[in-house]
Amino acid sequence: MLAKTQRHDAVHHTPARDLAVAGIRTTIVDVPTVRKHKLSQTSVTAQSYVIVQARLANGVEGIGEAATLGGPRWSEESVEGIKATIDTYLAPALIGQAADRFVTAGERLDAAAKRNNAAKAALETALFDAVGKTLGLPVAALLGGAVRTRFPVLWTLASGDPDQEIAEAEAKLGARLHRTFKIKIGAQSPEADLARLTRLSTALADRATLIVDANQAWDETVARRCLPRLADLGIALVEQPLPAWNVAGMGRLRAQGGLPPLLADECVFTAHDMMGVAQAAAADAVSLKLVKHGGLVGLRKVAAVAEAAGIGLYGGCLLESSVGAAAHLHAFAGLRELAWGCEHFGPQILTGDLVTEPLAFHDFAVHLPEGPGLGVTLDPDKLRHYARS
Repeated sequence: MLAKTQRHDAVHHTPARDLAVAGIRTTIVDVPTVRKHKLSQTSVTAQSYVIVQARLANGVEGIGEAATLGGPRWSEESVEGIKATIDTYLAPALIGQAADRFVTAGERLDAAAKRNNAAKAALETALFDAVGKTLGLPVAALLGGAVRTRFPVLWTLASGDPDQEIAEAEAKLGARLHRTFKIKIGAQSPEADLARLTRLSTALADRATLIVDANQAWDETVARRCLPRLADLGIALVEQPLPAWNVAGMGRLRAQGGLPPLLADECVFTAHDMMGVAQAAAADAVSLKLVKHGGLVGLRKVAAVAEAAGIGLYGGCLLESSVGAAAHLHAFAGLRELAWGCEHFGPQILTGDLVTEPLAFHDFAVHLPEGPGLGVTLDPDKLRHYARS
């Protein structure tokens, strides 16, 4: 009888109070990139993040990261807005709440602010990291367990200079880091982009897989003209050629036939968006990103809808550091299929990382970090060095 009472007391006293969120701190950091990263709508020479540190009543601290690209140009969020929204609206909604009640935390965040998905993702990641550290479990285990610990990883070519891009790709191939390359297009005319892609496909023929990301730069007429030429060049996948609002147009393109597979990105933020894309038969694959889906729970919901519709999964990124990239890898680790691999090369494009031991890249893959929580440790000296004054 005493043994039963002792066990009951242990269960009763282990928990909730110790896992309560005691404090949340946010820091904006700006980390230079090794070269210009050029998209259709912007270009960046430094990557900006909001780092979230969530401290529990037990003293354990979890970390998360919200990434943007050149301010509120890729989506409506900027690091300045993310920090203000977390500090003023989102963090107060979590203080005193149990960190391990992830769905409840998401409901409270949604009640505190609409959208703001990157901000919510960073907070949720920090909760998962803190709970994982407390329990001695990796985040992937909290999400159901890992089915993979290595992920084929691509590299993005985005300088706009084909000579530089060919040299960059050759270096990555030689170092056995990457053999799939995504080329950012849309900043130049379609004719200039096609000429550049022709040079790249010729130079890398039979040694690399090429995909293309237009970042919504084309209209339907341009896409109908250009996509067959991309098919002729052997392009394996084309990401978001049309504006996000034109899901019906993406469906019409796919119905045309003879084109490369289409990857949905900016048109899918929520599980409802994913359902709409599936109903319109508008994509062959979907790019999964924490900043779009509001966190790990939301990402898995979007992935479930895509899987049910027979739409392939692709691990997208927004040039995250090892903090944000690790969070994505833990979310991807439990997906039954990840047919298109991932693009979490972000730590490699930075001149410096934010953790004590960056993610491992070798044999054309990025590897899931080991250890409890995210498996990465924030470096306080680097955080201070890159923090915006």
